[in-house]
Amino acid sequence: MTAAASLQGVKVAILVADLFEQAELAEPRKALEAAGAQTVVVSPKAGEVQGLNHVQPGDTFKVDLSLADANAADFDALLLPGGVVNADALRTDPKAQEFARQIDRNGKPIAVICHGGWLLVSAGLASGHTLTSWPSLQDDIKNAGGTWVDREVVEDGNWISSRKPDDIPAFNRVLVERLARVH
Repeated sequence: MTAAASLQGVKVAILVADLFEQAELAEPRKALEAAGAQTVVVSPKAGEVQGLNHVQPGDTFKVDLSLADANAADFDALLLPGGVVNADALRTDPKAQEFARQIDRNGKPIAVICHGGWLLVSAGLASGHTLTSWPSLQDDIKNAGGTWVDREVVEDGNWISSRKPDDIPAFNRVLVERLARVH
């Protein structure tokens, strides 16, 4: 199986609200699509979502599917980019929480970077999991019953997590390899 064909037929939901960390959406998306996966930007907001390059405005990205219309059963994996404002908005959205719970219940991979882990905490999913994140989330993860570690990338069951944009090359490698194994 060639790398380009390894993820043919794999459909990945990328769940974001406005002000996500742009590299944490764009770079994994590029790696997934290069490996043959289909990516779908899902958002509670219609139209476009705004990325950030740290604190500076980045590009806008087309929303492919409203969260209200998204069915977790239609996806093979979930990608949760970070960004403080994005992650805080999603963690308080009951539909986003339920979407993450359904993906997890079905044993599908969840890939999360930076502040994206807040959704998993608020959805009640962190307990018993080991993950990494931006360091400021470690108390939230621990208080939710999870184990936080400071590593470039962590695999725990169906979860893959990374700390920050600098970790994206390792995160992408593990994500593509994991999806190729389960597909």
